[in-house]
Amino acid sequence: MHKHQLLTRRRAFAVGAAAVGAAGAAGLFVTGRGKETASPAAPAAGPRAARRPLKPSAYRLQPLTGYGPPPSVPGLPPVRRAPLLRVSGRGRTMVLTFDDGPDPRYTPDILDTLAKYDVRAMFFVCGEMVAANRDLLARMADEGHVVGNHTWSHPLLTRLRRSRIRVEMERTSDIVEAAYGERPEWFRAPYGAWNRAAFQLGAELGMEPLAWTVDTLDWTSPGARTIAARVQNGAAPGVVVLSHDAGGERSQSVRALRDYLPELLDSGYHVTVPRRQPA
Repeated sequence: MHKHQLLTRRRAFAVGAAAVGAAGAAGLFVTGRGKETASPAAPAAGPRAARRPLKPSAYRLQPLTGYGPPPSVPGLPPVRRAPLLRVSGRGRTMVLTFDDGPDPRYTPDILDTLAKYDVRAMFFVCGEMVAANRDLLARMADEGHVVGNHTWSHPLLTRLRRSRIRVEMERTSDIVEAAYGERPEWFRAPYGAWNRAAFQLGAELGMEPLAWTVDTLDWTSPGARTIAARVQNGAAPGVVVLSHDAGGERSQSVRALRDYLPELLDSGYHVTVPRRQPA
């Protein structure tokens, strides 16, 4: 299957699959050493919603995780019951993340903007995209960005057997290591659809789970100005922003980054990549 067909299929599936974890569900904020507080419900999408600030949202993260955590393995990240939803807020720190790439049509422009402002970001990549664009991961490594695991083909993990989830994750970690130079230390479930197997297998592969608190909804093509406004209105210490550099037409995301990044920096935010937090 050609790359553009893969991208089209994946994004079309996302429209239906997002409802699996959405439905107005509340997630969990993980702060400090695992303290949990209820997150606010997400605002509805649409023209009116685009004109008002998005509250930090975990609407795709209704926990499919109502299990006691299994034993941790020495030397590997602990198995968490929910993904990390924010990082240290010291110094007005924010994290920018980009999913589904790398895509040669958009990822280089995003990297150019980040380089212009000397900012590091996180890229949660799909193995099938890395296979055709290894040079972009080499550039990410050279420029200090963090590359995370977003599975090989972007499936809905909650519909897969455990053995298939392992293949999706492990195969991606292997190709990231070959192209980037290191195995990924962070994992994000496609569509934010987490389950017990994803947390367990991620930990077994040496990865921490990371979600987001501000969703730009850029995959709905709301316009670059709306995307930028959602980031600016959602800015706060410890916020993790979700955007995309692949999976569809992403020129709006490219233009939005050019607008909001200098604004964040001028406002005193330190945009950087996270470090692992203790459980």
